Amino acid sequence: MEQYEPESLSAAQLAAMRRSMTSGRGALSRRSMLRAGGVGALTVGGLAGLSACGIPPAKREGQGPASTDVSAKEKSLAFSNWTEYMDISEDEKSRPTLEAFTKRTGIKVKYTEDINDNVEFFGKIKPQLAAGQDTGRDLICVTDWLAARMIRLGWAQKLDPSNLPNAYANLSAQFRRPDWDPGRAYSYPWTGISTVIAYNSKATGGKKVDSVTQLLDDPSLKGRVGFLTEMRDTVGMTLLDMGKDPGKFTDAEYDEAIGRLQKGVDKKQIRRFTGNDYTSDLDKGDLAACLAWAGDVIQLQADNPDIKFAIPSAGYITSSDNLLVPAQAKHKTNAERLIDHYYELPVAAQLAAYINYVCPVDGVKDELAKIDPELANNTLILPDKAMAKKSRAFRSLTSAEETAYEEKFAKLIGA
Repeated sequence: MEQYEPESLSAAQLAAMRRSMTSGRGALSRRSMLRAGGVGALTVGGLAGLSACGIPPAKREGQGPASTDVSAKEKSLAFSNWTEYMDISEDEKSRPTLEAFTKRTGIKVKYTEDINDNVEFFGKIKPQLAAGQDTGRDLICVTDWLAARMIRLGWAQKLDPSNLPNAYANLSAQFRRPDWDPGRAYSYPWTGISTVIAYNSKATGGKKVDSVTQLLDDPSLKGRVGFLTEMRDTVGMTLLDMGKDPGKFTDAEYDEAIGRLQKGVDKKQIRRFTGNDYTSDLDKGDLAACLAWAGDVIQLQADNPDIKFAIPSAGYITSSDNLLVPAQAKHKTNAERLIDHYYELPVAAQLAAYINYVCPVDGVKDELAKIDPELANNTLILPDKAMAKKSRAFRSLTSAEETAYEEKFAKLIGA
């Protein structure tokens, strides 16, 4: 087996992981909150193994090793996903959209909720992938940074467009061209995760808060502003507010964003940097306004009509969870057919109605309205064209950039 040099983790990266898993998106339940992107999704429990052996650097660019596809003979596939990330019947005994797929195609799905965080899961499958072996899974769902890494390593199979007519036709424009998989040759998004501005209109005296500039400079908000402990979200939103592209920024532009945030800390405009615990403070009004994850806002609004959100005119950060077929998976065609199933409009609507995350399927609104008109009109689930155009992704980072950027961010937030 080919040997790899370890890719060690810096102290700043380890600190970012711990932040995420104790108070950030990595600590949250699937239905109500969001998971960490980037290194923030690593669990503390998974650190020892990664620190000791490292994550292999890229072995090669391009397509993963060919595997023998037995889909024609074996009408089955194994799908690993996160918990509470799939529709379920009211009696919790069946999964309607999966059952509909099996009924129509005859393909049985072994569905397993065995992903608790990205790196813990990666640690399970990495030995087989590195050895060129089948992981026992034909389809997995991982966050964009890990999807990018697996593609770069050659550990994901290139998808056959002929098996994905619905996915190809119905994928929303904002998800079509990530820098780590242009044209979606290896992946399709399961959901999107958006970072927006949320505010308590009672706490702001009815004032709308709709920009990072306002968060940092409005004197009426002093001491009642929150930013996130997830570097990509906080710095990405600040870069956008500065007129910079988070998909193309330089080291100097990153430093400029950190400096701008530091001024907000020094003059005590920023109350604190938070993980998911901002939800309680925002609900009570202790935080008047903050950066927030869209899934949280939907949940908060259900109980508190004073909770509002805004999409800055400068844009907002969106990440995604993505479906991949691992290298050496033996039911690739069956997996592709399942991906395509979830891009059929009625199926996509049924899934979106249950999980309430950003739906990456274009044209699903009418179908969702048949299920729940309120959800169909919620732009946090179905961004309209104007909102979708403002969506931006934080660019992929090298290991060296990850270390340097996390160190500067950790100093900023006092971690």
